[in-house]
Amino acid sequence: MKSNIDKTSKIYVAGHRGLVGSAIYKNLQEKGYTNLVGRTHAELDLLDGVAVRQFFDEESPEVVILAAAHVGGIMANSLYRADFIYQNLQIQQNVIGESYRHGVKKLVFLGSTCIYPRNAAQPMTEDALLTSPLEYTNEPYAIAKIAGLKLCESFNLQYGTNYIAVMPTNLYGPNDNFHLENSHVLPAMIRKIHLAKCLSEGNDTWVRRDLFARPVENIDGSASMETITRVLNKYGIYADRVELWGTGKPLREFLWSEEMADATVFVMENVDFEDTFPRGAKEIRNCHINIGTGKELSIAELAHLIQRTIGFKGEIRFDPTKPDGTMRKLTDVTKLHQLGWHHRIEIEEGVERLYQWYLDNMAG
Repeated sequence: MKSNIDKTSKIYVAGHRGLVGSAIYKNLQEKGYTNLVGRTHAELDLLDGVAVRQFFDEESPEVVILAAAHVGGIMANSLYRADFIYQNLQIQQNVIGESYRHGVKKLVFLGSTCIYPRNAAQPMTEDALLTSPLEYTNEPYAIAKIAGLKLCESFNLQYGTNYIAVMPTNLYGPNDNFHLENSHVLPAMIRKIHLAKCLSEGNDTWVRRDLFARPVENIDGSASMETITRVLNKYGIYADRVELWGTGKPLREFLWSEEMADATVFVMENVDFEDTFPRGAKEIRNCHINIGTGKELSIAELAHLIQRTIGFKGEIRFDPTKPDGTMRKLTDVTKLHQLGWHHRIEIEEGVERLYQWYLDNMAG
């Protein structure tokens, strides 16, 4: 069942412009792979089954890395439940289905650790899957990702394919989304605390530069400082403090996106389906692999780490009337370690790197 991938194998990275997909594409290039294929959403709509089939007919990739997905934060998942289940199911159905029809010899499918039950025992092992109810807010997205990993598992069992599903923890890194309304917690905190520091120092030029790069509610750097300050206050950003949702007590695990890319390529190169379940198992299930650090910190600890990194002298204030979300979701990475991959970038270094990336990319 070994896949015999070499540096000239044609590899299609679906979602090669996203946070993880772009890091995977770069990682493959750095490792010397010379036959990479990527398509933007404008060039190939993965929801269009006819277009996806035509793409596979024309390109005939030997390896597929499925990093494309319809993603968002807690608010988007709550509001657009149909979009999250329908679009992700459709993307997976089209890409995995055409991979099978076109004889793709290795596929790596990226899911999410939100597949696990809301009250799963911590840290969460792969065997926790489907043992109790999911978190309500992102249930449609989680069900789509569970369907994707089961699709891979089922093709492997019925047709002898070599499709591997990996489930990353919270990711952050280059090309992250810093949108104040729909970004994830870590990049949102970096931006909020950076802007609060600029306000506290009276650095209007940097505040305007930030809003030109990433307008907030259609207000950009050309607005009056009064208007800009008013909209930033709405998101808890003040000259003397930053207000954050919840109690600060939930614990979270974070993995640098370029390390997720490295883990994905490691799995592509070194892990086959037969390596993902115990030998002699009567029932073959839960063959997916958690990808994470196995380490966690509280939201309050993260906020104060970011505050120190940025050098903001004001107060970090939490609003306990706002929701906390799941209190803890730590991955058990025993299987990943046994397969031979470990993370290297700790959260302190990662926060420094991401803040520097944010400053370097203020123009867009």
